[in-house]
Amino acid sequence: MKFHIAGLIGTLALFSATQAFAEATPIEVQKTNGCGCCLAWMEHLSANGFAPMGEDVNGGLLIRYKMESGVPQNMMSCHTAKVDGYIIEGHVPAADIRRLLKDRPDAVGLAVPDMPLGSPGMDQGRRADAYDVFLINDDGSTDVFASYPGN
Repeated sequence: MKFHIAGLIGTLALFSATQAFAEATPIEVQKTNGCGCCLAWMEHLSANGFAPMGEDVNGGLLIRYKMESGVPQNMMSCHTAKVDGYIIEGHVPAADIRRLLKDRPDAVGLAVPDMPLGSPGMDQGRRADAYDVFLINDDGSTDVFASYPGN
């Protein structure tokens, strides 16, 4: 009897994990090989209902992808993702991506330029820099979408 109960519990756990993955929002991530902060950001996404799929590309091709996707040079960061037609540049929090997908503005997507400490994937303990998440408009201009205080 113990074997059957353990098997049932295992089956239910597998079903729950499979269902959660099936319901997760797919997001394609272009990054350079071996970038630890990119992997940490992808873990943040996974923990928040996304299913990130990473592809390693060399630096020159990644820059070209960013430019062709409408990311202004002053908004560039270390990785670029695409989700449901939007571009996500850098260490954008999952909650802001969810808000973007809910509100569906006419825009290229979101960006966190550079690599601010304290942003998802750039967690460094207690220290956090203040940073903004920018909405990249279709004309290349940007507006503040969300702001995060430092400490």
